[in-house]
Amino acid sequence: MFFDIGAGEIIGLAVLGLILVGPDRLPKFASDAAAIIRKIAKISQSATKELRENLGPGFEDLQPSDLHPKTFLKKQLADALAEPESNQVSNAKIDPDLL
Repeated sequence: MFFDIGAGEIIGLAVLGLILVGPDRLPKFASDAAAIIRKIAKISQSATKELRENLGPGFEDLQPSDLHPKTFLKKQLADALAEPESNQVSNAKIDPDLL
């Protein structure tokens, strides 16, 4: 499901919303919440598009998840390991003072 939420959680949230907001105001509240979510999604898409444009060529396939540090490191390490050994330094050592 969306955001890893199951049917039980959705039903629980619906009942909680019905209790807190009330049955007569719930449809208006739900439509307002949906409009806010659409605005946030539009802002996110425009920010991603603007970031791609400002970074220039080579970043056309950039995804927001690529900017997460763990994802970035995994991608860089995978690229480095995929290169032939002739491009890599075979006697590379880690400076013990950096550890």
